[in-house]
Amino acid sequence: MFTGLASPSHLIIVLAIILLLFGAKRIPELAKGLGTGIKEFREGVSTSEDAKPEAPEGEKTLSEARAESEAGNGTVRAHADQRRP
Repeated sequence: MFTGLASPSHLIIVLAIILLLFGAKRIPELAKGLGTGIKEFREGVSTSEDAKPEAPEGEKTLSEARAESEAGNGTVRAHADQRRP
């Protein structure tokens, strides 16, 4: 079904249609943007593989939240017990 799709005549027709749609001035801008996007994507992928996943500063892990909750409850209970006659 798609045999011979990448033949030179098909590629010339596709390039001619792209030239008609976008114009000669716009094609270099599109290619530059595409190249920049690919470069940034590759840099992002390579840095994300090296970096450890870290929680944002505002978020706490579940174990940290539980520890603070338990510590806070104990303090509140101690103060509540002191106030009772």
